Amino acid sequence: MEVTERYVAGIPRDQNAIDLFAGEWSSRFPADHPDLTGGLAALYEDDRVLWAMQQLGGLKDRRVLELGPLEAGHSYMAEQLGAASILAIEANTRAYLKCLIAKEVFGLKRTRFALGDFSEFLHESPAGPKFDVCVASGVLYHMRDPIALLEGIARHAESVFLWTHYNDPAILDPRPETSHRFGPMISVDRFGRTFELREFIYQEALKWGGFCGGNTASSYWMKRQDILDALRLVGFPRIVTGIEQPDHPNGPAFCVAASR
Repeated sequence: MEVTERYVAGIPRDQNAIDLFAGEWSSRFPADHPDLTGGLAALYEDDRVLWAMQQLGGLKDRRVLELGPLEAGHSYMAEQLGAASILAIEANTRAYLKCLIAKEVFGLKRTRFALGDFSEFLHESPAGPKFDVCVASGVLYHMRDPIALLEGIARHAESVFLWTHYNDPAILDPRPETSHRFGPMISVDRFGRTFELREFIYQEALKWGGFCGGNTASSYWMKRQDILDALRLVGFPRIVTGIEQPDHPNGPAFCVAASR
């Protein structure tokens, strides 16, 4: 590429910045920005976030920790819902840059996007709740050690919203589109009990420029009940579940709102 090809001709438009990652956006932008073209997922107007905030008492004047903001859709919603501050940690460099584009396009003022591994942040930062709410949508099933992630969240937040896929062999194994991506079950001992995890292998998804999974070639999915049990054991006794999606095309999923 010649240096002159790095320049954008024409009048400045928000779509010019979005098009730096053309074909890589997952998010559909808010309805009040019909001139902007991105992806298909309604992450800027997400019913799952609205459901969770109803369970957790809203975000007005609250400190939010967001894990894996992807393209800033939930960050945007947190500001719209009145959060006092949002620290959003993203390890994927392309997703991080998309978040910065979204921050400029949508005028986010109370969100700081930080580039790095949120697992390292949770386990290396001094313990003690610094955040009122942790938003962890679409991240638990991308972890190599999902139980450790829940432990880390409990060290830093008073409550947590999860949306996550989970391992249910009765649902996943009969589906040819999902069964070939899973390995055997393994057992992990934590908190004096045994949890069953199952490896998920990303395979061809790693080749897409807009890949939004974990930072290794595979992750481990937990069983639904094990997720709920682990949340209680790390210190979140009040748990509400909702928006159940057993037939989700990528695997069964549900929402969890948990608090102390």
